[in-house]
Amino acid sequence: MKFDLFSKRAAQEPVNTVKEPTETLVCPACKNTYTKDVLRHSLFVCPACGAYIRISARERIALLADQDTFTELNADLTSVDFLSFPGYQEKLTKAKETTGENSAVITGTIKLGGIPCAIYVLDSRFIMASMGSAVGEKITRLFEYATQHHLPVIGIPCSGGARMQEGIVSLMQMAKCSGAVRKHSDAGLLYMVLLTDPTTGGITASIAMEGDITLAEPKALVGFAGRRVIEQTTGADLPPDFQTAEFLLKHGFVDLVLPREKQRDTMTLILRQHQKEALS
Repeated sequence: MKFDLFSKRAAQEPVNTVKEPTETLVCPACKNTYTKDVLRHSLFVCPACGAYIRISARERIALLADQDTFTELNADLTSVDFLSFPGYQEKLTKAKETTGENSAVITGTIKLGGIPCAIYVLDSRFIMASMGSAVGEKITRLFEYATQHHLPVIGIPCSGGARMQEGIVSLMQMAKCSGAVRKHSDAGLLYMVLLTDPTTGGITASIAMEGDITLAEPKALVGFAGRRVIEQTTGADLPPDFQTAEFLLKHGFVDLVLPREKQRDTMTLILRQHQKEALS
């Protein structure tokens, strides 16, 4: 199934056509409002203050992939309310209606700089991209597909952690996905991660920090437990930049903090270098 994010509007619209309101986004830092068209040109970075604006999984893929190269995998997989958790089915229904997606992760294949690779991108609009059974299954299947077809994997996490409405099953996705990552690694294949804001909880404790190369967007929040919980538990005064991408870079958990405008070129360079090493 091919995906085209930006459909082309007809050159001439009927005179009586009622145009839909232009979609706008608000900068989380300076609160300026912009149309999506304006923000696409700035790669969804605020033109006024430079803050990074959260984007959907499909918009992320459109910014990164070579044009018309995305093929989606396992698009129909979705979570099931097998515990009859109060209000969960309503949450799932609302998330599907709001995002137009069946789950909190999009998986598939792309070409980046002409190099074929597999990709998963978590979408924070879908129950904060929490890891439930469908998310874990789709990511596991993607790594298995990449291993079978000898493809590198690009992972772009953005999550609030495990999905409590699915109980222990959600926690077991961490181990299942990690097992698939290990098999992919044992096959000598590259796994490159781009940490985005926020990457927290069970995602951080598993697939987000298991890459061969770990990149991060500027000022992205990356951590396991929340800052307040850590302060209350340890009694320590944490530095202002604690759990930011820059803090993780300073302490060796991230290889490079990468601005959005440099991501395509840098990730292409890494893929090409790995491709040369694999052939040598």
